[in-house]
Amino acid sequence: MLTGIHFLLTYSCNFECDHCFLYCSPRSEGTFTISQIKKVLDEAKRLETVKEIYFEGGEPFLFYPIMIEGIKLACKAGFNVGIVTNSYWATNVQDSIIWLKPLKDLGLFDFSVSNDDFHFDSTEKNNAKIAMEAAKKLRLPIYSICIDQPQIIMNEITDSGDKNFSQESSLRYRGRAVDTLMNKSMCKKEWQELNECKYEDLESLGRVHVDPFGNVFICQGLSIGNYLQVSFSKIIKDYEPHSHPIIEPLLEGGPTKLIEEYNINHEEKYVDECHLCYLARKNLIEKFPEFLGPKQVYGL
Repeated sequence: MLTGIHFLLTYSCNFECDHCFLYCSPRSEGTFTISQIKKVLDEAKRLETVKEIYFEGGEPFLFYPIMIEGIKLACKAGFNVGIVTNSYWATNVQDSIIWLKPLKDLGLFDFSVSNDDFHFDSTEKNNAKIAMEAAKKLRLPIYSICIDQPQIIMNEITDSGDKNFSQESSLRYRGRAVDTLMNKSMCKKEWQELNECKYEDLESLGRVHVDPFGNVFICQGLSIGNYLQVSFSKIIKDYEPHSHPIIEPLLEGGPTKLIEEYNINHEEKYVDECHLCYLARKNLIEKFPEFLGPKQVYGL
Protein backbone atom coordinates (compact mmCIF):
# COMPACT_ATOMS: atom_id res chain seq x y z
CA MET A 1 0.00 0.00 0.00
CA LEU A 2 1.48 3.33 -1.03
CA THR A 3 1.98 5.65 1.94
CA GLY A 4 4.75 7.99 0.79
CA ILE A 5 5.66 10.06 -2.26
CA HIS A 6 9.09 11.65 -2.68
CA PHE A 7 9.28 14.51 -5.18
CA LEU A 8 12.64 14.74 -6.92
CA LEU A 9 11.98 18.46 -7.18
CA THR A 10 15.02 18.93 -9.38
CA TYR A 11 17.92 16.88 -10.68
CA SER A 12 20.10 19.97 -10.42
CA CYS A 13 22.50 20.13 -7.48
CA ASN A 14 25.33 22.45 -6.50
CA PHE A 15 27.24 19.37 -5.32
CA GLU A 16 28.46 16.41 -7.34
CA CYS A 17 28.72 13.76 -4.61
CA ASP A 18 30.55 10.51 -5.32
CA HIS A 19 27.75 8.41 -3.84
CA CYS A 20 24.75 10.10 -5.52
CA PHE A 21 22.10 7.58 -6.64
CA LEU A 22 20.80 10.00 -9.25
CA TYR A 23 24.07 11.27 -10.73
CA CYS A 24 22.99 14.85 -9.87
CA SER A 25 25.23 17.84 -10.64
CA PRO A 26 25.02 21.52 -11.63
CA ARG A 27 24.62 20.30 -15.22
CA SER A 28 21.70 17.94 -14.55
CA GLU A 29 18.41 18.91 -16.18
CA GLY A 30 14.81 18.62 -15.02
CA THR A 31 12.81 20.63 -12.45
CA PHE A 32 9.16 20.30 -11.39
CA THR A 33 6.63 22.99 -12.24
CA ILE A 34 3.93 23.95 -9.76
CA SER A 35 1.25 22.53 -12.06
CA GLN A 36 3.05 19.16 -12.09
CA ILE A 37 3.31 19.15 -8.30
CA LYS A 38 -0.38 19.99 -7.93
CA LYS A 39 -1.32 17.25 -10.41
CA VAL A 40 0.53 14.57 -8.44
CA LEU A 41 -0.79 15.82 -5.07
CA ASP A 42 -4.38 15.77 -6.34
CA GLU A 43 -3.89 12.20 -7.52
CA ALA A 44 -2.23 11.24 -4.23
CA LYS A 45 -5.23 12.56 -2.34
CA ARG A 46 -7.48 10.44 -4.52
CA LEU A 47 -5.67 7.28 -3.44
CA GLU A 48 -6.56 7.88 0.24
CA THR A 49 -3.52 5.90 1.46
CA VAL A 50 -0.69 8.42 1.08
CA LYS A 51 0.35 10.03 4.37
CA GLU A 52 3.78 11.55 3.71
CA ILE A 53 5.20 13.84 1.02
CA TYR A 54 8.90 14.62 0.73
CA PHE A 55 10.70 17.21 -1.36
CA GLU A 56 14.27 16.34 -2.28
CA GLY A 57 16.55 16.28 -5.30
CA GLY A 58 19.12 17.12 -6.40
CA GLU A 59 18.93 20.05 -4.06
CA PRO A 60 15.37 21.41 -3.57
CA PHE A 61 16.53 24.69 -1.98
CA LEU A 62 17.99 25.70 -5.36
CA PHE A 63 14.37 26.30 -6.42
CA TYR A 64 13.23 27.73 -3.11
CA PRO A 65 10.01 29.48 -4.27
CA ILE A 66 8.78 26.34 -6.06
CA MET A 67 9.69 24.21 -3.06
CA ILE A 68 7.83 26.48 -0.63
CA GLU A 69 4.74 26.61 -2.83
CA GLY A 70 4.80 22.82 -3.23
CA ILE A 71 5.02 22.39 0.54
CA LYS A 72 2.10 24.78 1.01
CA LEU A 73 -0.01 22.73 -1.40
CA ALA A 74 0.95 19.44 0.28
CA CYS A 75 0.27 20.77 3.78
CA LYS A 76 -3.05 22.22 2.70
CA ALA A 77 -4.01 18.82 1.31
CA GLY A 78 -3.39 17.31 4.74
CA PHE A 79 -0.13 15.45 4.14
CA ASN A 80 2.82 15.25 6.52
CA VAL A 81 5.64 16.99 4.66
CA GLY A 82 9.39 16.57 4.85
CA ILE A 83 12.48 17.95 3.11
CA VAL A 84 15.92 16.52 2.37
CA THR A 85 18.68 19.11 1.85
CA ASN A 86 22.46 19.38 1.66
CA SER A 87 22.32 22.75 3.51
CA TYR A 88 24.53 24.63 1.06
CA TRP A 89 22.52 27.75 2.01
CA ALA A 90 23.37 27.53 5.73
CA THR A 91 26.29 29.95 5.97
CA ASN A 92 25.42 31.20 9.46
CA VAL A 93 22.71 30.50 12.03
CA GLN A 94 21.00 33.90 11.83
CA ASP A 95 20.52 33.76 8.07
CA SER A 96 19.59 30.07 8.19
CA ILE A 97 16.71 30.87 10.52
CA ILE A 98 15.37 33.23 7.83
CA TRP A 99 15.57 30.40 5.26
CA LEU A 100 13.77 27.99 7.59
CA LYS A 101 11.15 30.23 9.20
CA PRO A 102 8.56 29.68 6.41
CA LEU A 103 8.94 25.92 6.90
CA LYS A 104 8.30 26.26 10.62
CA ASP A 105 5.19 28.33 9.90
CA LEU A 106 3.91 25.63 7.53
CA GLY A 107 4.33 22.89 10.14
CA LEU A 108 7.07 20.82 8.51
CA PHE A 109 6.95 17.16 9.59
CA ASP A 110 10.63 16.31 8.98
CA PHE A 111 13.74 18.35 8.21
CA SER A 112 16.43 15.92 6.99
CA VAL A 113 19.98 17.14 6.52
CA SER A 114 22.80 15.34 4.68
CA ASN A 115 25.71 15.43 7.11
CA ASP A 116 28.63 13.23 6.11
CA ASP A 117 32.06 13.27 4.49
CA PHE A 118 30.54 13.09 1.01
CA HIS A 119 29.06 16.55 1.52
CA PHE A 120 31.37 18.36 3.93
CA ASP A 121 35.05 17.87 4.56
CA SER A 122 35.77 17.74 8.27
CA THR A 123 38.29 20.55 7.90
CA GLU A 124 35.72 22.93 6.45
CA LYS A 125 32.91 24.84 8.10
CA ASN A 126 30.05 22.36 8.28
CA ASN A 127 26.91 23.86 6.77
CA ALA A 128 24.85 20.88 7.92
CA LYS A 129 25.61 21.58 11.58
CA ILE A 130 24.70 25.24 11.09
CA ALA A 131 21.40 24.26 9.46
CA MET A 132 20.60 21.85 12.29
CA GLU A 133 21.41 24.45 14.92
CA ALA A 134 19.05 26.90 13.23
CA ALA A 135 16.38 24.20 12.95
CA LYS A 136 16.72 23.44 16.67
CA LYS A 137 16.18 27.09 17.52
CA LEU A 138 12.96 26.96 15.48
CA ARG A 139 12.05 23.59 17.02
CA LEU A 140 11.83 21.89 13.66
CA PRO A 141 11.95 18.07 13.74
CA ILE A 142 15.52 17.25 12.62
CA TYR A 143 16.99 14.11 11.12
CA SER A 144 20.64 13.76 10.17
CA ILE A 145 21.41 11.59 7.12
CA CYS A 146 24.91 10.17 7.29
CA ILE A 147 26.17 7.85 4.56
CA ASP A 148 29.41 6.38 5.82
CA GLN A 149 32.44 5.56 3.75
CA PRO A 150 32.87 1.82 3.08
CA GLN A 151 35.00 0.05 5.67
CA ILE A 152 36.75 -3.27 5.24
CA ILE A 153 36.60 -5.34 8.44
CA MET A 154 37.92 -8.75 9.44
CA ASN A 155 35.10 -10.94 10.74
CA GLU A 156 36.92 -14.14 11.64
CA ILE A 157 39.82 -16.42 10.88
CA THR A 158 38.77 -19.53 8.97
CA ASP A 159 39.79 -23.11 9.79
CA SER A 160 42.49 -22.90 7.13
CA GLY A 161 43.95 -19.86 8.84
CA ASP A 162 42.80 -17.42 6.17
CA LYS A 163 41.39 -14.07 7.23
CA ASN A 164 37.75 -13.55 6.33
CA PHE A 165 37.05 -9.94 5.33
CA SER A 166 33.75 -8.22 4.61
CA GLN A 167 32.64 -4.72 3.85
CA GLU A 168 30.25 -2.63 5.92
CA SER A 169 28.63 0.63 4.87
CA SER A 170 25.24 2.27 4.48
CA LEU A 171 26.44 3.17 0.99
CA ARG A 172 24.66 1.50 -1.94
CA TYR A 173 26.54 0.98 -5.19
CA ARG A 174 24.24 2.51 -7.76
CA GLY A 175 24.45 5.76 -9.67
CA ARG A 176 27.71 7.69 -9.53
CA ALA A 177 29.11 5.48 -6.75
CA VAL A 178 29.66 2.69 -9.27
CA ASP A 179 31.96 4.92 -11.31
CA THR A 180 33.69 6.87 -8.54
CA LEU A 181 33.96 4.68 -5.44
CA MET A 182 34.87 1.27 -6.83
CA ASN A 183 38.42 0.04 -6.29
CA LYS A 184 40.31 -3.23 -6.35
CA SER A 185 40.28 -3.57 -2.56
CA MET A 186 36.49 -3.86 -2.44
CA CYS A 187 35.14 -7.11 -1.03
CA LYS A 188 32.91 -8.69 -3.66
CA LYS A 189 30.42 -11.54 -3.80
CA GLU A 190 29.78 -14.12 -6.49
CA TRP A 191 27.04 -12.84 -8.80
CA GLN A 192 24.88 -15.93 -8.13
CA GLU A 193 24.64 -14.94 -4.45
CA LEU A 194 22.94 -11.64 -5.28
CA ASN A 195 19.53 -13.21 -5.69
CA GLU A 196 17.19 -10.80 -3.92
CA CYS A 197 16.36 -7.12 -3.69
CA LYS A 198 16.96 -6.15 -0.07
CA TYR A 199 16.25 -2.45 -0.10
CA GLU A 200 13.00 -1.68 -1.96
CA ASP A 201 9.41 -2.90 -1.53
CA LEU A 202 8.87 -4.20 -5.06
CA GLU A 203 5.65 -6.00 -4.22
CA SER A 204 3.44 -3.47 -2.44
CA LEU A 205 5.33 -0.22 -3.11
CA GLY A 206 5.23 1.54 0.27
CA ARG A 207 6.77 4.65 -1.27
CA VAL A 208 7.67 5.93 -4.72
CA HIS A 209 9.76 8.76 -6.12
CA VAL A 210 8.43 11.00 -8.89
CA ASP A 211 10.54 13.15 -11.20
CA PRO A 212 9.93 16.18 -13.46
CA PHE A 213 9.86 13.98 -16.58
CA GLY A 214 6.82 12.07 -15.32
CA ASN A 215 8.62 8.97 -14.06
CA VAL A 216 7.19 7.11 -11.08
CA PHE A 217 10.17 5.28 -9.58
CA ILE A 218 10.02 2.21 -7.38
CA CYS A 219 13.82 2.58 -7.22
CA GLN A 220 15.86 5.42 -8.71
CA GLY A 221 15.96 4.86 -12.47
CA LEU A 222 13.38 2.04 -12.39
CA SER A 223 9.97 3.34 -13.46
CA ILE A 224 6.51 1.78 -13.11
CA GLY A 225 4.77 4.39 -15.26
CA ASN A 226 4.64 8.01 -16.39
CA TYR A 227 2.12 10.32 -14.70
CA LEU A 228 2.28 12.74 -17.66
CA GLN A 229 0.79 10.00 -19.84
CA VAL A 230 -1.39 8.09 -17.36
CA SER A 231 -2.84 9.48 -14.14
CA PHE A 232 -0.70 8.87 -11.08
CA SER A 233 -3.52 7.22 -9.15
CA LYS A 234 -4.17 4.80 -12.03
CA ILE A 235 -0.47 3.87 -12.20
CA ILE A 236 -0.52 2.98 -8.51
CA LYS A 237 -3.88 1.18 -8.56
CA ASP A 238 -2.98 -0.84 -11.66
CA TYR A 239 0.53 -1.71 -10.52
CA GLU A 240 1.22 -5.35 -11.23
CA PRO A 241 4.82 -6.22 -10.39
CA HIS A 242 4.74 -9.65 -12.02
CA SER A 243 3.95 -8.16 -15.44
CA HIS A 244 6.79 -5.63 -15.31
CA PRO A 245 9.78 -6.77 -17.42
CA ILE A 246 12.37 -5.64 -14.87
CA ILE A 247 10.58 -6.02 -11.54
CA GLU A 248 9.26 -9.53 -12.18
CA PRO A 249 12.75 -11.07 -12.54
CA LEU A 250 13.94 -9.10 -9.49
CA LEU A 251 11.11 -10.58 -7.44
CA GLU A 252 11.85 -14.08 -8.69
CA GLY A 253 15.57 -14.09 -8.06
CA GLY A 254 16.96 -10.61 -7.59
CA PRO A 255 19.68 -9.15 -9.84
CA THR A 256 20.92 -12.68 -10.57
CA LYS A 257 17.62 -13.54 -12.24
CA LEU A 258 17.68 -10.28 -14.21
CA ILE A 259 21.07 -11.25 -15.63
CA GLU A 260 19.82 -14.72 -16.53
CA GLU A 261 16.50 -13.55 -17.96
CA TYR A 262 18.10 -11.27 -20.54
CA ASN A 263 21.40 -13.10 -21.01
CA ILE A 264 23.45 -10.04 -20.03
CA ASN A 265 27.23 -10.20 -20.25
CA HIS A 266 28.62 -9.77 -16.76
CA GLU A 267 31.58 -10.10 -14.44
CA GLU A 268 31.75 -12.82 -11.80
CA LYS A 269 31.74 -10.67 -8.65
CA TYR A 270 30.02 -7.50 -7.38
CA VAL A 271 30.05 -5.46 -4.18
CA ASP A 272 26.33 -5.80 -3.43
CA GLU A 273 22.89 -6.38 -4.95
CA CYS A 274 22.55 -2.74 -6.00
CA HIS A 275 25.85 -2.88 -7.86
CA LEU A 276 24.79 -5.82 -10.03
CA CYS A 277 21.21 -4.57 -10.49
CA TYR A 278 22.33 -1.09 -11.52
CA LEU A 279 24.77 -2.37 -14.14
CA ALA A 280 22.21 -4.88 -15.46
CA ARG A 281 19.57 -2.17 -15.82
CA LYS A 282 22.07 0.16 -17.46
CA ASN A 283 22.67 -2.59 -20.01
CA LEU A 284 18.91 -2.80 -20.71
CA ILE A 285 18.11 0.91 -21.15
CA GLU A 286 17.81 0.77 -24.93
CA LYS A 287 15.61 -2.33 -24.72
CA PHE A 288 13.23 -0.90 -22.11
CA PRO A 289 13.41 2.93 -22.36
CA GLU A 290 9.91 3.36 -20.89
CA PHE A 291 10.95 1.56 -17.70
CA LEU A 292 14.59 2.59 -17.32
CA GLY A 293 15.70 6.20 -17.25
CA PRO A 294 16.21 9.02 -17.62
CA LYS A 295 19.63 8.24 -19.02
CA GLN A 296 21.32 10.89 -16.87
CA VAL A 297 20.50 8.79 -13.79
CA TYR A 298 22.75 6.13 -15.29
CA GLY A 299 25.54 8.60 -16.05
CA LEU A 300 24.76 8.59 -19.79
